Formats: sequence, structure tokens, C-alpha cells
Amino acid sequence: MRILVGNHIDPSVRERGDMRAWTQRLFWFARPGDLLILCCEPDPAFCDYALDHTGVKRGELTVLVAPAGGLGGKLLDPASLTVPSFVERVRAALGPDGPAAVTEVFALWPSAAVARLAGALGVADRFLGAAFFAQGGGELGNNKANFRALAAAAEVAILPGRVCRSRAEAIEATQALLQAAASRAVVVKQAHNGAGVGNQLLVCDAQLAVDHVGARHLHHLAPGRDGITAYWSDRWSWASGDGRWPVVIEEFAPGADAVYSEHYAADDGTRPTEMGRLVYVRRRLSHQVVPLDDVAGPVRAALLEGGTRLAETYRAFGYRGYLSADALVLPDSSVVFTEVNAQVSGSLHLYQSIAHRVVDVAAEPRRQVVEYHVPPTWAVPGFSAFLAALDDLGLAYDPAARTGVIVSMPAIPLAPGAPAQFVFCIVHCPDEGYQGVFDQLNALFATVLEGTYDASQHLGTSTVSFSS
Repeated sequence: MRILVGNHIDPSVRERGDMRAWTQRLFWFARPGDLLILCCEPDPAFCDYALDHTGVKRGELTVLVAPAGGLGGKLLDPASLTVPSFVERVRAALGPDGPAAVTEVFALWPSAAVARLAGALGVADRFLGAAFFAQGGGELGNNKANFRALAAAAEVAILPGRVCRSRAEAIEATQALLQAAASRAVVVKQAHNGAGVGNQLLVCDAQLAVDHVGARHLHHLAPGRDGITAYWSDRWSWASGDGRWPVVIEEFAPGADAVYSEHYAADDGTRPTEMGRLVYVRRRLSHQVVPLDDVAGPVRAALLEGGTRLAETYRAFGYRGYLSADALVLPDSSVVFTEVNAQVSGSLHLYQSIAHRVVDVAAEPRRQVVEYHVPPTWAVPGFSAFLAALDDLGLAYDPAARTGVIVSMPAIPLAPGAPAQFVFCIVHCPDEGYQGVFDQLNALFATVLEGTYDASQHLGTSTVSFSS
């Protein structure tokens, strides 16, 4: 039996909103006999849908809902995991063999609270890295400022940049980097955030507001040092989390291709697990593709070598589990690394469970999987409406052909009358591509006009309302 914990980043590190749908991707990892801990009752339609694809029966799993705590059941409250009555519920669910039945504790986020739960149950040795995580190691391993120091120590290529711990440092660093950068642009990064939401592109030339960059926010700097000073007077609090965290400033690399190399860190070493590509549209993360294709052999080798060195470095200071080394392939084909996500990333369910377990992309004929975030221009009422559309269009996943669309998480509207935000996969033949399938869905659902949502928000909030 494994204990799977559907949590997300601890609110003490970064506050998140409604994560009920995102954390239910836990079902893609479930195996018969597993115990799943969630923040809310799972969406029954999605639960049945995912398990139908993996072949696991609902009756073979035990699902426990943690106390709502201070987060109202929209995200797992770390403190809820060690409420005595809940610990006893978990203990009772282990069955007659008790802790001896537990083979692994697996968490989406390496929280100290998960380490404490494992300790209370007497299974801390089955949560790899428990001692490290119990002392706040999750924050240490996922801090972008720490990454730059660790990458430098590992002699892994990174973009020119600075870690700043004061507004004065940020002003000085921005001016120096802008003067040195051929693009006359820099990217400001929060220490804790993801998918480009915590990044802002600062440009001297508005023409560099390019489509692909992973920086949700954009700022056109006023000329000279005064423009830089004015920017940091306004944005230091945002960038530093009200002074809690250091801020990363690095040169912007136009024309780069965003890729990643994922690895698993164990007590006895590390191993690579997958490589993939991230695609940004209008500065938003649009989709990712696995396995990685269309890269030259030397690029793939550099990505693997750098990712392995980073994985070994993170393993050396105590991190255990999956991690993603994100990188850019520059126009000259050199590879530079940008961050490490020392957690279960948003890619693990895609390649481990869907691409390899459900589809078996390596079997002949070969397949590839692309996972899309629903664009902010789409208005999808909910899960059932999307599945019905797939059936009507003949796009639902066909296990015999090993092609079609698989929905990766529940489609739960975040507010009454709002479109659902979720991710879905297109399984396709690499020679045929996936654009045709996306275009059919886009023609049906793209009814939200550009300009009716805030492009810098994590999820585009439309002003359009509709009924389901």
C-alpha cells in the first residue's frame, strides 16, 4: 500500500487559490491498494474517467478527505494532516497490518507536514527525504535564487544574472544587465512561482514583447536610471513577496526554445525519467510535448548532462524524489538552465502515467502526447460538456488506434458562471502532428474575445458569462 497525498505548495511559502482540480491528478498515479488523501471529495466523473484509462478500479482505492482547516477545502491545509483525529482515520485505513503495509509515502509537494504525518504513522522511513523535508527542505529546493547558486556550484550553464536581496541591489543589477544584454531586456523572477506567472519581462524596446517568452507580466521601462528606479519602487514588494524572498534578475534570451529534463533522486543516485518541450503563446504557458523531439544530438546530450549534474547536486544536499531541470535552447544551439522544480512537477502525470502507462508512446507505431492548458479564449462549461464535444467530433481517445484526446484533470469552474480551467492531452502520430485536433476544439470553444480578460493573470478571468 502507498499513501498518496494530493497537496500543493505550502501556503507558508506561496499562497494559492482553488487547487481542487489540479491536485486530483493524483488519480493518474494511483495503483490498486493505494490510499489517497485529498483536500475535498474527488469529482466522481473525473475519478471514473481517469481510472478507466489506467485500469484501476475505484473499489481498489481508499480515499480520505483531510479536514478543511483554514483553506476551506480548496487546497489541502498542511496543518490538517496532523490533526489527531485525522491521523487516527489514516491509521485505521491502513488495515490489520497497520504501518507495516505501507511501502511508500508520495506527495505532490515535499511538505514538512507530510513528513510529520509519516512520523506520526511510524512510516517516516518510507517517505524518502523525510528528515530533510521536515526542516523546510521543500522551500530550499524550490527557491529560484537558491537554484542559481547551486547551478553555479555544479558548473551548469545559466544566463547572466544576479540574486538581489534589496531594492538598491535590484536597481544596480537591472542597470548593469541591461547595459550588457544585446536584447536590452531582462527577466525579473519571484523566488517562488511557476509557469511564468512570477516572471516579468522588462524591455527598453517595446518590439521585444515577443510571443513565446515565459514571463506573464510585461513592463516597458522608461528611459535611463530613473525608469529603472521607478520600476523597482513600484514592483519590489511584488517581486520579493513583501521582502520575504530574494529576487532573481537575469538577461532575457529572445528566440529560445523552452525544454526540460526530469530526473528521480534516490538514496543511491539519480536517474533521468523524461525530456519535454514547453510552448508559450502570448507569454502564457500554452502546452508541453513529450517525448522531446526535433533537437540535435548535441543539444539533447547537453540537456541530459546538465540535468543530471543538477539532480546529483540536489540529491547531495538531501532532496529525494522527482525533479525537473528547466532549460532554454538558445539560437546558437547552446543550452542554459533556468530553474529546478524539486517537486512533482506538472509534467510527471503527463509522461509517467499518460504517455508511458496509458498510451505507451514508445510502442510501434510511435506516439507523442501534447498537453494543453485551456486557452483563456475558450469557454468550456465543464467536464461533461467537454467530453460530449469530444464524442461529437470523434476525438475521444481510442485505445486501439492510440490516438485522441485525454482530459488530464477535472474541469471545475472556479466561480459560478465562469469557464472551466483545466488541461487536456492530444495523443497523436508524430508525423501527423496535433494542430488539426486542436483547431477543431478551438473552433468550437474559442468564444471569449481577446481583451476581455487580464492576460497577466494565472488563469484568464473572462467577463463573459454563460450557463451550462
